[in-house]
Amino acid sequence: MNTTPRDDSPRRTELVVAAYRRLASAGFEGLRTRDIASEVGVNVATLHYYFPTKEALIRAAVAHAMGRFAGTLGSEGSRAEVLKAHFAALRRLLHDEPELPAVMGEVAMRSARDPAMAEIMRTVENAWHGWLTRMLGADRADSAGKATLMMATLRGMMLPGVSQSDERLDQTLGELERAVLEG
Repeated sequence: MNTTPRDDSPRRTELVVAAYRRLASAGFEGLRTRDIASEVGVNVATLHYYFPTKEALIRAAVAHAMGRFAGTLGSEGSRAEVLKAHFAALRRLLHDEPELPAVMGEVAMRSARDPAMAEIMRTVENAWHGWLTRMLGADRADSAGKATLMMATLRGMMLPGVSQSDERLDQTLGELERAVLEG
């Protein structure tokens, strides 16, 4: 009998989404595994079956967040068309899902003091930079620098306490889009 939980099980997904939402609303201080288990309607032992440690649960919540970002990356059309579509999808995502910047901001802030979170962020940053560099055209000399610019801008927008009105968000993303496309 296989006792390893499947990554795609509905229960696992429920636990990840509950942790994601709790990180967004209450930060690390409010992320308690017993609360996540209760919200999903399972006991803590069941949560630990899927996620043996709190770090594993956080890693899965961050992977969920990155999956949301990955959904904004397309590959059809010219470089400019792909980038414009990415920025449009990114605008929609950040408007529609305010939990995303809250979760990524929490993890980024915590990573400065917590080696486990720092490792999660390094993994995320490397994957994100790779995605953006490929989208920008890995054969172009300026793609890595532009990917870094995009990441720094988006990271700054996600810091806890940095309030972004819809107007400011659109303005920031518009300027970033122009800078990346015109360069």
